[in-house]
Amino acid sequence: MAVDRERIAAAVREILEAIGEDPTRPGLTRTPERVADAYAEFFAGVEVDATEPLTRTISVAAGPAPETQPSGAVMLRDIRFRSVCEHHLLPFRGVAHVAYLPGEHIVGLGALPRVVDAFAARPQVQERLGEQIADAIADTLDARGVVVVLDASHECVTMRGGTQPDASTVTVAARGVLAEPAARAEIMALIGAGS
Repeated sequence: MAVDRERIAAAVREILEAIGEDPTRPGLTRTPERVADAYAEFFAGVEVDATEPLTRTISVAAGPAPETQPSGAVMLRDIRFRSVCEHHLLPFRGVAHVAYLPGEHIVGLGALPRVVDAFAARPQVQERLGEQIADAIADTLDARGVVVVLDASHECVTMRGGTQPDASTVTVAARGVLAEPAARAEIMALIGAGS
């Protein structure tokens, strides 16, 4: 089911009235539809198969360049993402660093940001987001190890409550051989080297 824009717009009108606003005043007349359009974009990943970008693999042994088989991790740093916290429906955004130790197959590097984007385009919590990305890569690619580090700023922390405008949250999800702290250390050092 696609996002129901009409229901979202009606709900936004109700919210505006509930906070004491007049949804018919000039500055707000199109707000419900604008919010509905934004939510359709924010939550476009709800019914998407986030693992689909990982299904077009390249064999490391029989691929187009078998002489360039990776001997270590494949890493993509600083993948920008945005999501919406499921607790307050406020945005959070940051960067993802994704590394995996290939098994028999690799994917084009562009597949990794698409996986991050698909999982992020759902009501989320950062901790689950990292775990979902790690599981998708580990399971779909049969990777020997995976590390996903997310560093994000949450508007539920920066704009409400204790308001910590400079706070960011860092989460780590690891699978396979990279779940061991010693094996993960090199990956973490490489991620830090890019900062």
